[in-house]
Amino acid sequence: MAIELSGVRYRYAGASAPALAAIDLRLEPGRVVGVAGANESGKSTLCLVAAGLAPGVIGGRLDGSVRIDGLETRAMRPHELAQHCGLLFQNAATQLSNTTATVFEEVAFGPCNLGLPVAEVVERVWWALRAVGVGDLAPRDPARLSGGQGQLVALASVLALRPRYLVLDEPTSELDPAGTRLVAEALARIARETGVGILLVEHKTDVLAQIADEVVVLDRGTVGLWGPAAAGLADPRLVELGVEPPAAVRLERAVRASGLEWSAALAEAIE
Repeated sequence: MAIELSGVRYRYAGASAPALAAIDLRLEPGRVVGVAGANESGKSTLCLVAAGLAPGVIGGRLDGSVRIDGLETRAMRPHELAQHCGLLFQNAATQLSNTTATVFEEVAFGPCNLGLPVAEVVERVWWALRAVGVGDLAPRDPARLSGGQGQLVALASVLALRPRYLVLDEPTSELDPAGTRLVAEALARIARETGVGILLVEHKTDVLAQIADEVVVLDRGTVGLWGPAAAGLADPRLVELGVEPPAAVRLERAVRASGLEWSAALAEAIE
């Protein structure tokens, strides 16, 4: 059981060059795979391909194989894909329906459209709200949420569809540090407690250092680095690939460069 990309090459309609080339990637339930890379390295395209929206919804040409739990995404309909793999973009406002009066109704919107019994819809909504830690927002107007709260509600709306995997395209890019912390903590809790596999594109490498099991760094549509998160985020090649290392890595390098000793105790105190 996994999302598996094998020899994937994708080119947008009308483009002269592929956005992704020779991509191999595997995401298993309960794992968090972080994705980093410079601008135009193919991160958002990877999200669209992994979730089955490219080429199924947006067109283009896909070579290679993209499978979700053994099923080729090109053979799946959009509503089937949504139940296997949830996709969350940078701006939560674009994913809210703007048709509901409360957060509870907003999260219920997707399950209702699946034609589920009312009792199951209610159970799913409360489960999703509690999974992301915003059960107290259920009666709130979705238009009156902070950035971090809005992103968590959008995430709950995706979770209410009960996907086995989540694909998140820079979910904290428009959030302040407090909002970023809320989302990062929720994602860590979801992976730990629900067994959902998470593919997380994130330019804030401190977030990846906090919750990712593995890190993939894209370089002009190809995999430049791939390995355990701790090793990948400390790799000297990260900067060459246009990615800023986490704060702890930068601090350690600065301390060592000054001739001072870097100790495990100091590292623990920073964390």
